[in-house]
Amino acid sequence: MKGTIVVAGSVAQRPGFGGHTWVFLQYLLGFRRLGWNVVFLDRLEPAMGVGETGITYVVDVCRAFGLDADFAVLGERGEAVAGLSRSEVLERVRDSALLLNVMGFLEDREILAAAPQRVFLDIDPGFGQMWRELGLADPFAGHHAFVTIAENIGKPDCTIPTCGLEWVTTRPPIVLDEWPATSVEGGSFRTVGSWRGPYAPVEYEGTTYGLRAHELRRFVELPRLSVERFELALEIDPADKTDRDNLLASGWALVDPAKVAGDTDAYRNYIQSSKAELMVAKAMYVQTRSGWFSDRSICFLASGKPVLAQDTGLDGLYPRGEGLVTFETPEDAVAGAAEISRDYERHARGARALAEESFDSDKVLGRLLEMLGVS
Repeated sequence: MKGTIVVAGSVAQRPGFGGHTWVFLQYLLGFRRLGWNVVFLDRLEPAMGVGETGITYVVDVCRAFGLDADFAVLGERGEAVAGLSRSEVLERVRDSALLLNVMGFLEDREILAAAPQRVFLDIDPGFGQMWRELGLADPFAGHHAFVTIAENIGKPDCTIPTCGLEWVTTRPPIVLDEWPATSVEGGSFRTVGSWRGPYAPVEYEGTTYGLRAHELRRFVELPRLSVERFELALEIDPADKTDRDNLLASGWALVDPAKVAGDTDAYRNYIQSSKAELMVAKAMYVQTRSGWFSDRSICFLASGKPVLAQDTGLDGLYPRGEGLVTFETPEDAVAGAAEISRDYERHARGARALAEESFDSDKVLGRLLEMLGVS
């Protein structure tokens, strides 16, 4: 083994969200494939309203993927409530090559200070940068390096502020061995997600940057315009009943993500039994022309499922037209779905090939470490 990489992020806070869990697993398992020891750090406090369920969920996930000796969940006062003891955490962090702090979730000053290199990993681009510019919050403080999956940050057409920081751009990685290509007869265009998510819209320099709800409303009529079937595993609050009713009335099939994608295996099975993905992005990603690409979409691609993706400024970043088809308007989406169905086998092969070429964790994480000066 080469040494240790620590990944810090929030899983215990969202038990039963299999797709969210896979975001962190791709990094942990991917670094391990490259020969690194890995440690996962999480925290769970009473105010998060989850309780023992979250701890049990993390323990089960880590055991399932051979990480049961390589994780810790920290409590409200920084004590370890599961996994490694606090002293063991501090020892392994001190000996690490870097600590990858996903969205700055780890705030424990002593543990952060022990890391030789603290790297902020931005997987929800636009929000943190605008908060900092508006003086609302500074999630980047105290880190040595800054990584984002907004591949267009700093380019003229991208409106995400750089905050005067030097950003390393990366793509979301996928461990291909965990996501083999599968075949399916029939099926529907599917996706998994939240109607709103944890953040509110942000008003910045005269523009309001919105959420996925704002984009999905633009495409609510899609099932009526297409012969394809569209299914959303959608987390949506009862307060959004009008939107839910409109989706159902327009022909969307809605399922409970906790039932079809509530753990890592169920999430994988749900994706691999689909025909293709319809990816509607958060308005923040679309409006800023961020170049963001979904960590969920790469799971579809690796599984040999074509992706019909809303354009977030992808021109020049990825080859399109074979496995990946993009759209901007409802009419584009209808045409794209028809194109995928017209030559499905070609698009299915193209999807897996794109995953292998552009998102293979060996390539993505190897490049990331090189950019961070870690050999």
